[in-house]
Amino acid sequence: MFGIVAIIAGAAAPAFSNLLLDSRMNAALTTTMHAVNLARQFSATRSEAIQLCGSDDELACTGRSDWSTGLLLADRAELFRRSLPLSGGSGAPQIRSNRAIINFEGDSGFASPATLTVCDRRGSPAARAVIISRSGRPRISERDASDRALAC
Repeated sequence: MFGIVAIIAGAAAPAFSNLLLDSRMNAALTTTMHAVNLARQFSATRSEAIQLCGSDDELACTGRSDWSTGLLLADRAELFRRSLPLSGGSGAPQIRSNRAIINFEGDSGFASPATLTVCDRRGSPAARAVIISRSGRPRISERDASDRALAC
């Protein structure tokens, strides 16, 4: 009897592990998309430039390409700030940007084109990207903006 339970539990563990990783990946992608859409919206409604960047302390941009600890929206005068912490810890996806700061221009509606790659322990085959166009619109993709495979 215990042998059958052990076999069933052993077979189910990988499926639950992948389900958990998928859930964490979706949460990271949703938070990233939300941050991009907020930056775009605030830039348009306030008619001023808004920056989106990675932040360790929810107060300032890190200036690094690793955005895994949190996202920060701020105006250039740093009078406006909105932080979006990401769930860290073991198994949390890593977010890397090809830019240290993504700028959303308030007057023209343009943004810095960028790619934010979200990876977990499954590596490149499970990676997803949030690609931000020049108009500031984000989209989720399994490939980069040049239609190449993502690299973690």
